[in-house]
Amino acid sequence: MSEVKTEIYSENAILVGLITPLQNEKKAKEYIDELAFLADTAGATPKKIFFQKLEGPNSVTFVGPGKLEEIKNYIKEQEETEEPIGLVIFDDELSPKQLKNLDKELEIKVLDRTSLILDIFAKRAQTAHAKTQVELAQYKYLLPRLTRMWTHLERQRGGIGMRGPGETQIETDRRIILNKIALLKQDLIAIDKQKSTQRKNRGKMVRVALVGYTNVGKSTIMNMLSKSDVFAENKLFATLDTTVRKVTIENLPFLLSDTVGFIRKLPHDLIESFKSTLDEVREADLLVHVVDISHPNFEEQIQVVEKTLHEINKTDKPTILAFNKVDAFTYTPKDEDDLTPKERENYSLDELKSTWMAKLQDNCIFISAKKHANLEEFKTLLYNKVKEIHVTRFPYNDFLYQKYDEDCETID
Repeated sequence: MSEVKTEIYSENAILVGLITPLQNEKKAKEYIDELAFLADTAGATPKKIFFQKLEGPNSVTFVGPGKLEEIKNYIKEQEETEEPIGLVIFDDELSPKQLKNLDKELEIKVLDRTSLILDIFAKRAQTAHAKTQVELAQYKYLLPRLTRMWTHLERQRGGIGMRGPGETQIETDRRIILNKIALLKQDLIAIDKQKSTQRKNRGKMVRVALVGYTNVGKSTIMNMLSKSDVFAENKLFATLDTTVRKVTIENLPFLLSDTVGFIRKLPHDLIESFKSTLDEVREADLLVHVVDISHPNFEEQIQVVEKTLHEINKTDKPTILAFNKVDAFTYTPKDEDDLTPKERENYSLDELKSTWMAKLQDNCIFISAKKHANLEEFKTLLYNKVKEIHVTRFPYNDFLYQKYDEDCETID
């Protein structure tokens, strides 16, 4: 059975989101903006956004009957134009029942956030390792949704060489997919053993891992520090395969790895499949958590990353918070007559630095990887943190580093 992919060409898309007691209008709009970015990354063009206020998703069609009728009417209206709608994307994972009903009602391609992310991962995967992990996640997602793909369940003829008396096509496909999942898991075990051997062969060099939300600039920082050409662009999930480079700051060499970015509502099966890729994070001695401080909800993104790291069983490690994109930071001062509480966008960068960030002291730094702002200070901080770890492994080198530092001060 060939690899399962959701092909998305340059199609016009409708985006659908919910406003609920657990997800207010502001947050729902932010999630939809992120979904639009995902759609653009996948190759779709968002044309219309539909919101509905509900207590929770409708168990049958996700949205209510009235909103569903409104979406159907809009699709029909666009059929007569030069930009017909090719797919509808929902900003949550749809159940098999919801998918089947929406397919029947809308009569065009229906995707949810999970299948969209899986499609992007399938497109971005370059190595055998990443492709195997993505394919495993795709099959796990597909398995409970097979009924959506089969509108007929005719009985197959029995007899020698046949599938078995009375076995349906869907049962056959389920068995094929379960076998495929088992084989992919075996492949991953073999690849993981090979990766583990490679990591052991690196010796006792200090390992530093770049982690963070997707599209915060990790690959740009990697290129800046290692003087390499890791692929980086303003798209979500530009990096899937972990890249490791040897970096030397002053007289101190260490290994720096760039890992896949995280995102809200990341599919559970994808986290499970990519745990082996994130072994670089688990085995790192130091984490550099890169944050896009220009994003209006960067604090929530920090929480998402920390939660995902907890899910992959990452033990507590020394961490540097690198607030990136200070060059893109903007804020809107409040009017003196405005007595409402300050929102995130009303705080200047200096005001933010005096909040909880001040407690981090030398464990946080503000940079612009794109503009190389505060680059030397960042390198110095990284050097000092790596050195602390290095001298515990090689105590004799502590004397050499002290001598080196003294020589540098004499030269200055």
